[in-house]
Amino acid sequence: MKDHDNARTLAFAAANFRSAWTVELLCLLQAEPERTWPFADIVTAMRASELVVQQGIDALVGAGLVVSDAAGAVRYAAPASLEDTVEQVIRLYKSAPDKVRRAIVRANSPSMVAFADAFRLRDEK
Repeated sequence: MKDHDNARTLAFAAANFRSAWTVELLCLLQAEPERTWPFADIVTAMRASELVVQQGIDALVGAGLVVSDAAGAVRYAAPASLEDTVEQVIRLYKSAPDKVRRAIVRANSPSMVAFADAFRLRDEK
């Protein structure tokens, strides 16, 4: 993946996801796009709290990547126009998870990142 593509992929992740848990949830749901996941099954599969899973679902619904039914079951439903972007996010997350995590943290807590950067000893690109 080219640096330009990485930058766009990271920008998409930073704009749409509040935590790496959301990317993990996206990976889980995209791996089985035809499956409708009951909420409890997602919590179990991710080994996460109900709050973390609900926040992830809310973010993915907001980004238009999943749909949720009245019972709270969730299914991957990215439109064709976002499918390549989703695949790039997942590919980059699997190959360089820290890069994706840092982009998300930077977007969601800039003051904390500035504080941490003050202690950085080397460039971590």
